[in-house]
Amino acid sequence: MSTTGVAAFDSTLQTTHIWLNEICEEMGWGRDAPRAYHALRAVLHALRDRLRPEEAAGFAAQLPLLIRGIFYEGWHPAGKPIRVRTAEDFLAPVVDAFRGDPPTQAVAVARAVFTVVKRHMTAGEVSDIIAALPADIQTLWA
Repeated sequence: MSTTGVAAFDSTLQTTHIWLNEICEEMGWGRDAPRAYHALRAVLHALRDRLRPEEAAGFAAQLPLLIRGIFYEGWHPAGKPIRVRTAEDFLAPVVDAFRGDPPTQAVAVARAVFTVVKRHMTAGEVSDIIAALPADIQTLWA
């Protein structure tokens, strides 16, 4: 059954729902798609801003259409990547994104999102992105 009447849109909506449901499962959030979207957006933006523009573009090329839009939303590539060395610094925008929400552990959110990303992207692209990050941040992909 078509939702929009455009096959590409219907497909990316379905794929995005799958990703959000998997984030909910990883986090034990039931079916809280808005919260999963919030997590996906926060983690993807933290990652995006810490990659060189060409690395970000290579990564985004493998994302589903709608998630690619989320990834690029509000992006200004000038001055990127933001240099961070620690997982704590990397997670700061995730912590900020969840202020005022029920207590959420930023490390768990990042790991849940990265687990879903790894499940749906090629191992080569994931390896390339992990290799582009400092060692402390790489641990979040474990």
